[in-house]
Amino acid sequence: MSLQVVTANRLDDGLVVFLASDGSWSENINDARIADGKEAADALLAEASAPELDIVIVGPYLIDVEQQGADIVPTKYREVLRTKGPSVREDLGYQAV
Repeated sequence: MSLQVVTANRLDDGLVVFLASDGSWSENINDARIADGKEAADALLAEASAPELDIVIVGPYLIDVEQQGADIVPTKYREVLRTKGPSVREDLGYQAV
């Protein structure tokens, strides 16, 4: 099984966020808590799916990632795009900052 992290969208602004090691939600995938194995991934998703988080995030799910040096990198192109922001208008999203 591959390494996985939990991603979702933050409700107040719609940005992509990742479940961090301290239990908060971070816009930076490198802050994400990594699950190695099915049991760890299931526990991570269960934590992210707690009912009290329904007012903070929407649609939490697991994505496959790879560790590349100090960076965490999604393995699927869709998730790479989600971490970078819109690809059509570079004046919007994460790349505009």
